[in-house]
Amino acid sequence: MKDIHSHLLFGIDDGCKDISESISLLKEAEKQGITDLVITPHYIKNTKYTCNNKEKSKRFQALIDRKNKENININLYLGNEVYITEDFVDLINKEEIQTINDSKYLLLEFPMGNMLYNTKDIIYKLVISGYVPILAHPERYRIFQKHPDYIDEYLRMGVLLQGNYKSLYGKYGKEAKKTLIYLLKKHKITFLGSDCHHDKDFKLKKLKKLLKKLVKNDNIVDDLLENNFDKVILNENIGILR
Repeated sequence: MKDIHSHLLFGIDDGCKDISESISLLKEAEKQGITDLVITPHYIKNTKYTCNNKEKSKRFQALIDRKNKENININLYLGNEVYITEDFVDLINKEEIQTINDSKYLLLEFPMGNMLYNTKDIIYKLVISGYVPILAHPERYRIFQKHPDYIDEYLRMGVLLQGNYKSLYGKYGKEAKKTLIYLLKKHKITFLGSDCHHDKDFKLKKLKKLLKKLVKNDNIVDDLLENNFDKVILNENIGILR
């Protein structure tokens, strides 16, 4: 598997506290079969989670150096998980936030409860500026749990969806599990990720078999776990469901 969402960059958000914890989780990820991983620390304006690209890059390089020293065979890439803000484009231009591997793809998140009144306007501005929004864990937002088809308007705007595969095992509750299964069966999810913060159990052993049961198509499973990830890293286009 190739994991597009994780919090393994030490000391800057609610993920790994120090580099030793980052290395420990990377070793476990490698053991379970993860070959490539995007590190996406939180960026939330007006909070303590506002580490800029310069500082992120320093820590990222330190992690790569230590990973290589420990002979961990995982390719690492840097990004952010950015809480929705009207300033997406300004923050990118000011090098406060990082698109995934400097591509046009940006991982973002919504509020868990009530949506911002101008959410669609914000997304529209991001899209017309040439960026492709990837919405993290749509199954966890209350609005989509109650009304899963509301996601369609965002898909039509060009938003891609990244589900947390641990939702399938009940980590975020029954409603999140139910919603992710629905979105997978409707082929609305583009990527799956771990959203790993501290948990060493990546639960990958039975994931592929479970996905095959849900989507009924081996090619789609490969897209969810590897192929679409590669397109992001290479800054290639991904077919958008409209």
